[in-house]
Amino acid sequence: METWKQLAAVQPVATKMMMNMINQERISHAYLFHGQKGTGKQAVSTLLAKSIFCTNKVGEEPCHTCKNCVRIASGNHPDVHHIIPDGASIKKDQILHLQKEFTYTGLESNRKVYIITDADKMTVNAANRLLKFLEEPSKQTTAILLTENVHGIINTIRSRCQIIALRPLDEKQMQLLLQRKGISELNARLFAALTHNLDEAEALDQDEWFAQARNLVVQLIDLLQFKSEEALLFIQKQWMPHFANREQLQLGLDLLVLWFKDMIYLHVGKEESLVYTSYKEKVEKSVMYWSKDDTTEVLYAMMEAKKKLEQNIHPTLLMEQLTLRMQR
Repeated sequence: METWKQLAAVQPVATKMMMNMINQERISHAYLFHGQKGTGKQAVSTLLAKSIFCTNKVGEEPCHTCKNCVRIASGNHPDVHHIIPDGASIKKDQILHLQKEFTYTGLESNRKVYIITDADKMTVNAANRLLKFLEEPSKQTTAILLTENVHGIINTIRSRCQIIALRPLDEKQMQLLLQRKGISELNARLFAALTHNLDEAEALDQDEWFAQARNLVVQLIDLLQFKSEEALLFIQKQWMPHFANREQLQLGLDLLVLWFKDMIYLHVGKEESLVYTSYKEKVEKSVMYWSKDDTTEVLYAMMEAKKKLEQNIHPTLLMEQLTLRMQR
């Protein structure tokens, strides 16, 4: 999403607000963009910085080719400063360094922009230093804060920012965008159900690990129906080695959840909502094996397992317990 027009296709409300402010030359001294991962926070911050510095802007749209636009896109503009967490948090020294940088005259103009990614991860001391910075705004300075957790930012900072929410794409929007990028309809349906992040979805389409993960889900379902006595051994020997860390195992559970949701769709006559359309016959066989009540109970067990996985629960034990609950 390199232009305001492209961004408007997925974030119409937020984009319209920003375009109006740029056209009316009423850019705020501080913005707080919040939304889930993949909703376009970085894209908005880059576009806003370009719109501020572009030398060949047409209306609200930066040219994307001038010296300023090119350097902002590459992260190398001397008057656009980026702050990201240093380890697990954004520290006071990072904000102090930013303030020191802003005491100097701009290298090429008096305009300055700073972008703070994961702003909710500021320590208390860092947040208090930033607050003092925001309390004395300069007309030549624009702060851009990005976060997935708006409530993790102290009220006094939020009150000094123009807060703009970025909404997650719905599945139909996501699917259409993925198909326009050349991803097959079948894969686009699955990726749209798994993530709201276009970049993540495109990466999954090229990922051999993910293709094997999907195959393992189908194999586990088959074993549970036809060779249930082998299911636990399969978990130990094939499933756990492939889903080797907690993040991968969460994705494996998500894939299982989608399979059982498809079963619910068939149970209630909503075939058009299927995600695993390429495995429709197998899902239909699953419906013959697990009743609607069985399927609902398994779904609850899976959601419980996903929560436990975020705690200090041994992943293999968790999967073995879930497998036993999936067996009839």
